[in-house]
Amino acid sequence: MIKVAISLNKCDSGGQKSLVMAYLRNFDRSRVQFDLIVDADSNSIPYEEVEKLGGRVFVIPPYQKIFKHLSALKRIFSDNDYDVLYAVNNTMNIFPLYVAKKKGIKVRVSESLTMASHHELLKTVLKTILRSFSHCWCNYYMANGRDCGIYQFGKKTMEQGKVAIFLSPVDAKANTFDAELRTATRKKYGWDNKIVYGFIARFEKQKNPLFLIDIMYFISRKQNNAHFVIIGAGSLEEKMKERINEYEMENRMSWLGRREDIKQFYNAFDAFLLPSLYEGLPVVGVESQATGLPVFFSENITKEACIAELGHYISLKKPADEWADVIIEETKKSIPNRRGREDDLIKCGFDSVTESNRLMNFFEKAVREQAGSQKNN
Repeated sequence: MIKVAISLNKCDSGGQKSLVMAYLRNFDRSRVQFDLIVDADSNSIPYEEVEKLGGRVFVIPPYQKIFKHLSALKRIFSDNDYDVLYAVNNTMNIFPLYVAKKKGIKVRVSESLTMASHHELLKTVLKTILRSFSHCWCNYYMANGRDCGIYQFGKKTMEQGKVAIFLSPVDAKANTFDAELRTATRKKYGWDNKIVYGFIARFEKQKNPLFLIDIMYFISRKQNNAHFVIIGAGSLEEKMKERINEYEMENRMSWLGRREDIKQFYNAFDAFLLPSLYEGLPVVGVESQATGLPVFFSENITKEACIAELGHYISLKKPADEWADVIIEETKKSIPNRRGREDDLIKCGFDSVTESNRLMNFFEKAVREQAGSQKNN
């Protein structure tokens, strides 16, 4: 059995947590014992589930308190004989990787899950500075898509085959279409006779939520029975609500806050909107397509996120009015053909059972390689 420390930093509702938990739920406990390391300012730490899965959760000071953060990592790595550090926070991986190397953890895996955008200048500058250290303290590279791998580790590293691609894992069986759940959820929320357009994400600039409201407004003008559902939380919440009020859309909108029980909403929606400025490979986009839901991405999102014919890509250079036209037309086409896409999900390489087994094999092979290297030296 190998011991794996998983450094997640912020454990919030969203893609990174979903990705990690999809792996953990399918790890073979006879092969992998894991611990999850998260920052104290996380808003969705899965203590109970991790413990049921045989793991432990370590909560440490957030990376903004860098010296306390590093000190806590040193203590955890000193007290536990880990074979592998799996760092899952993109360019911020440098901090746990640095400490892991100092403390003698032989396999140090850095994963890239995201990219950057000129629309977030300060954040992008910081990422650019940090990614220059991406090769310093890790000895294995992972990414959840080709674009993410190139962004963080460089095109040369990618072309040399040094970056292992693990697409965002999703439980294909659990996320398939459920007609009864769809009917029950739509009845519960009063959406029976509506065309429901949904959005589930952090309310941050990256997700482009104000443009999302613009799109919804134009859909509402063109389609009388359209209804809109927004799930999430974030710093742009008040601005989003202000824009909804300006458009006088309150009675067309279900604002449901931050939720964990999102499977019912994927089933209840008729379309999913994700006009992000940038993404890595968005888990919500994959999960929603698993239920047969058409997803409308911005062209800035990798084509690797598309399953069968369900992914639709629209340029952010097009106005919200044109987005609305495409969304309405394609959604009408998809409603009569709604079905689960379990087979398509597996075929595209997103199945969590298959990918978890691949990841365990990846860790075990890396441990053997490092043990062999140590013997030869």
